[in-house]
Amino acid sequence: MNAPRFPSAGPDFRELVLADRVDRRLYLDPAIFELEMRHIFGRAWLYLAHESQIPREGDYVTAWMGRQPVIVLRHKDGTVQVLHNRCPHRGVMVITEERGNTGNTIRCGYHGWTFRTNGELLLAPLRDAYTGRYDMADHDCFGLARVPRVGSYRGFIFASLAPKDDPLPDLPGFLGGARRCIDLLADRAPDGEVDVSGGVHKYIVRGNWKAQIENLNDNYHAQFSHACTTDENERQFRRRYGDDTGAHMDTREQGSKWDAVDSVGLDWGVSYCGPLPFNHESRGGPLYEAHCAELRKHHSPGRVEQIMTDFFHNLIVYPSVVMQLASSHVRTIRPVAPDRTEIRVYPIRLKGAPEEINRQLVRYLNVTHSAGSLIQSDDVEMFRRVQAGLASEAQEWVWFNRYMADDATRRGGGTSELVMRNQYRSGYLRYMEGVRA
Repeated sequence: MNAPRFPSAGPDFRELVLADRVDRRLYLDPAIFELEMRHIFGRAWLYLAHESQIPREGDYVTAWMGRQPVIVLRHKDGTVQVLHNRCPHRGVMVITEERGNTGNTIRCGYHGWTFRTNGELLLAPLRDAYTGRYDMADHDCFGLARVPRVGSYRGFIFASLAPKDDPLPDLPGFLGGARRCIDLLADRAPDGEVDVSGGVHKYIVRGNWKAQIENLNDNYHAQFSHACTTDENERQFRRRYGDDTGAHMDTREQGSKWDAVDSVGLDWGVSYCGPLPFNHESRGGPLYEAHCAELRKHHSPGRVEQIMTDFFHNLIVYPSVVMQLASSHVRTIRPVAPDRTEIRVYPIRLKGAPEEINRQLVRYLNVTHSAGSLIQSDDVEMFRRVQAGLASEAQEWVWFNRYMADDATRRGGGTSELVMRNQYRSGYLRYMEGVRA
């Protein structure tokens, strides 16, 4: 069947997104996908890179803001620049590698136009052809266009394509309560900084981008989708240093530990969930104590206890990234098509921590969230099945109706679907209808 399309006037999203359900067309329709690229990924603060990936002048990574290619690079004055990856002359992508160092200039391979690392045009060969007719110093016409909003929080670089007069809040305001999660992640590094330059897992998911976003703080699915990872006592394998066992995949109908996991919705679709039912009380061992000892060189014992106490598991900065505490990583979500999504998973290393801790963090991440891992591979298969099942025209709705009363406070238990409803109400609709803050 061909995915349904809408008249030129466009869909009424308040008819497609209801309080407890959304229309299946949000996952299928190419016209809706294009509107999402324009109104969500063309406006929201999107995570692009971490400053540890571009420590020196000329260091760069390339990224995407929806459909638009950009370059994140370090200018000679130390500032982070985010430039459109498009030569103003003929539209050529000027950098094609994913990361590297461009020196103090960027040169287009087509006609040799050369730019400073802040986007200014330095040289257009055979410039006499333009003399007297064009001002080649006009950056708006002839420089590499700059993304209008760039911000960094604890080294995590975000950018937005929204113009500066758009009422979208600045980055700290957009993150809001999510900053506490990012602070805890960074504070676990004895040096107060994390390193995200250690490599990446990349894979394409045969599903809509919203399926991954909806899954991240969905603690209703884990006991069932990941049942193959548990032992006879419903205990998962160990997922972090200092633990003797993994999470308890408690499937009791009443009193399940998963209902005790916090779910918290914030503005702009942002959310986080509390720590999973690991064996928190008995965490310890030589590596754990070595980590605490390094932290005590910088903090009081009371502060070290705060830092090492989990208060979240997954933080979703809607719509583009999740940061996880247990298997410490950054996971980016890039829509490619209505039924294709690129996932990238970057391990987070803790600067100043014993090296064995960072090795183990990477090892556990390989086991849990690489393309062939024991956790993410289950989820990726479910995303594929969601996309395939929604081709059925028998029912129009996808339901998110567990614990509806939680919406009043935007806080709920782990198996509540509050987070998904919050993504659609405070994020998706706000962008798609152009509702201003």
